[in-house]
Amino acid sequence: MPPFRADLLQRDAEHRDRRAWYITGGIAAAIILMGVLSGVFWRWAFHDLPALPEDAAALWSARREASITLLDRNGEILDIRGPRYAPPVRADELPPHVLQAFLAIEDRRFFRHHGVDLRATVRAVLANMRAGGSVQGGSTITMQLVKNLLLTPERSIRRKVQEMRLAWALERQLTKTEILELYLNRIYLGAGAYGLEAAARRYFNKSAADLTLAEAAMIAGLPQAPSRLDPLGNLPAARDRAAEVLFAMEAAGFITETQRHAALLDPATPVRTRDEDAPSPEIFGYAFDYAIQLVREELPGAPNDLVIRTTIDPDLQADAHSAVHELLEAEGEAERAGQAALVALTPDGAIRAMVGGRDYGDSQFNRAVQARRQPGSSFKPIVFAAAIEAGLSPFTAYTDEPIDLDGWSPRNFGGSYRGRVTMREALRRSINTVAAQIADEIGIDRVVDMGHRLGIESELPELPAVSLGTAEVTLLELAGAYATFANDGVRREPFLIMQVTDTRGHTLYEHVDSDGERAIEAEVAQTMTGLLQDVVLQGTGTAARMGERPVAGKTGTSQSFRDAWFMGYTADFVAGVWVGNDDDTPTADVTGGSLPARIWNRFMTAASEGLPIRPLNAPPPRDLTEREERQIAFYASLSRAFEAEAERIP
Repeated sequence: MPPFRADLLQRDAEHRDRRAWYITGGIAAAIILMGVLSGVFWRWAFHDLPALPEDAAALWSARREASITLLDRNGEILDIRGPRYAPPVRADELPPHVLQAFLAIEDRRFFRHHGVDLRATVRAVLANMRAGGSVQGGSTITMQLVKNLLLTPERSIRRKVQEMRLAWALERQLTKTEILELYLNRIYLGAGAYGLEAAARRYFNKSAADLTLAEAAMIAGLPQAPSRLDPLGNLPAARDRAAEVLFAMEAAGFITETQRHAALLDPATPVRTRDEDAPSPEIFGYAFDYAIQLVREELPGAPNDLVIRTTIDPDLQADAHSAVHELLEAEGEAERAGQAALVALTPDGAIRAMVGGRDYGDSQFNRAVQARRQPGSSFKPIVFAAAIEAGLSPFTAYTDEPIDLDGWSPRNFGGSYRGRVTMREALRRSINTVAAQIADEIGIDRVVDMGHRLGIESELPELPAVSLGTAEVTLLELAGAYATFANDGVRREPFLIMQVTDTRGHTLYEHVDSDGERAIEAEVAQTMTGLLQDVVLQGTGTAARMGERPVAGKTGTSQSFRDAWFMGYTADFVAGVWVGNDDDTPTADVTGGSLPARIWNRFMTAASEGLPIRPLNAPPPRDLTEREERQIAFYASLSRAFEAEAERIP
């Protein structure tokens, strides 16, 4: 071989070696560069990617805002604090057109992709490029779900890439049906409603299972812009969007042209405007706060999302609010009385109405359960019940005169004295000296024990002045004590909560009805009812009379007219009213028989409308013994003589 040929071959070989080295090096460099770029991309796209919960149940509560729903005694919604949720719905509980409406407008190929619809994504990108802006989205239902539950509202390519990755992962973790159910129950659909069931109730006052085609189309159109398309605020826009959904359903083959046409001719209409017909939430504010307090005490580890079913009757609550508000508006300023509270319950302890003040918007302090005030003479029935239990009779007589009990000298309202009177008349006239004498005779410990047995939970010091209502109590516990009288001596704890569930329908608490516990014998309770009826018929409580309907009750006024009370009951309801001022300043001589009794009467008259007139549990009339007749006649003549003599004194 010629030398130049050998050199040429050698140079070619060297050239091939160098070229192979360059190619290999280039490939290696490209791989390294791709790795570096891939790492950079990975870090850029996924460094803050949230982890997908391993437990599917966690997705149901992810980013769920606290929401508490208050229900009335019949399970109807009174008020909602926070977003509106409802018990979850299952896909197999819904008519086909409801599911198809969402699939047609949001993700027609939902059952054919694996979380990301590449075809829809490319189509959206091209459409947006042609329009020079965002006019079409490519997000699937799965991508929307992970965006709402796990990601931030950021609108960027990076966020979209994260959506895709999480959507793929979620599709490997859950079935298509599970994803669809999760989406339908967690998607925001405007007006504070989260989930299909909440939206159906909010807009059409029905279950999602009962939605018509037109109604389903309207709700399915809301995810695009829930606030702008809210049918309660912008019905024309909501109907236009619903029409788009119907056309999409026809294009997908879910409905026929005839069905679409019929739905367009009869479009969906919300059944009510935004809470126009509902009572103001302020009406239920005090009861709502108290319900939450009770639930937190009973269920300290309860979730934030709760549905609380109460004993509240919405009509009675509205009546109570009206009675307190209107009479204070009319008379409060002249009487220098700034506040009032009312609580009403049935004899079995169920609270039907609770008004904790004049205006919940101005003050959320609940004077029915948080304020402890002196009940004055409205405490005296407890003293007299202890006396009856100790063996005294309503016809037992005492002398109403100035007395001294170990340095304590109680005085009567007005400063006058009536001489010899029976216990019955002493309670009717609310005579302080007689109540003090009775308590001293039977022992103040008996009075305190009776108070606690009847339902007073506040401290009752064993001091003589307790007999005149100087120990502070709450309106609710005093009403509970009167309910024991109304209930033939059986004490039933006042209660507000019937049931507590979470928003997925799991029962966390349920009230169990009980027979109560006997606090006093039925005969004692019935005797007290008879005495309290006499107070309303002939005594200090005449402003509470309700025509032919039997009423038992007692007035109460604390020192210097700081607190005024009326506590009373019919065969159907027990109610108590307090009137006074938060700063404990005196009113303009308001007594329990004036403004409180009028508020009580206004409420109870409305509450009793349409109810049959029934007798109270007072004992049947009995013939007096000859001795009792002689005593009553003697004391009556003696009292008249004292009064005549007093009139002759200059």
